[in-house]
Amino acid sequence: MPEIFGSDAFSPAQIAARVSEVGVAKARLPLLPLAMLGVLAGAFIGLGALFSVIVFSDASLGFAAKRVLGGAVFSLGLLLVVVAGAELFTGNNLLAMAWAEGKISSRELLRNWAVVCAANFAGALGLAALVLLSGHPAMNGGAVGRTYAEIAALKTSLPPLRAFFSGMLCNVLVCLAVWMSLAGRSVVDKLAAVIFPITAFVAAGFEHSVANMYLIPLGLAVQAQAGQAVDAWGLVHNLVPVIAGNLVGGSVLVALVYRVIYLRPRQ
Repeated sequence: MPEIFGSDAFSPAQIAARVSEVGVAKARLPLLPLAMLGVLAGAFIGLGALFSVIVFSDASLGFAAKRVLGGAVFSLGLLLVVVAGAELFTGNNLLAMAWAEGKISSRELLRNWAVVCAANFAGALGLAALVLLSGHPAMNGGAVGRTYAEIAALKTSLPPLRAFFSGMLCNVLVCLAVWMSLAGRSVVDKLAAVIFPITAFVAAGFEHSVANMYLIPLGLAVQAQAGQAVDAWGLVHNLVPVIAGNLVGGSVLVALVYRVIYLRPRQ
């Protein structure tokens, strides 16, 4: 009961039931709205990443202040997803709970993940193109653009195993943020649920596949404009292990764990 927890929020067991029900609805969305909502989510996460890069480009901030403040403003992306409405691949890894309950088929699950992931990439890439054309990277005397280039260089050089585990830890926090947002009944509740897990993953430097779909292409474009050598395959080198890590972190370590705890049939 919610009153046991001293608030009007949904209890963890109620959240589990809501995640399962929402998973069924998401898995059965028609293709066009599913793809359009996926494009929006890619752009929303890109806007959060854009906000955080402004903080990261400020050389006057100390390490901890830069990481924590950058993470806090990045929360804009997931807040837009959960409040405005959008389909985010990393958050939709929670559909594994409805799948484990037998409420959706493997085909429905994989269809959702594939369409949403591709649409997220389209939305993030489209935003990156608009941001580049807007001249935004020239802010702060070009420091913003240099920060994008540095982020892209760092991410594309990550060893695959490290990228995988970083992606896993990232999506544990992202899916917990989505999970807790479903406990809230207001926009303020959702903001409070989202901000700390998202701040934590950004501050820790963990890898979010959809954010990388925005950050890496824009960083590579800035490098190309500066006449530097660009390795376009670096994007694939990063995204493959990060997507795999995100999947394991969100679907196994959050969705399936909570399914065992709250929804497993009792004798």
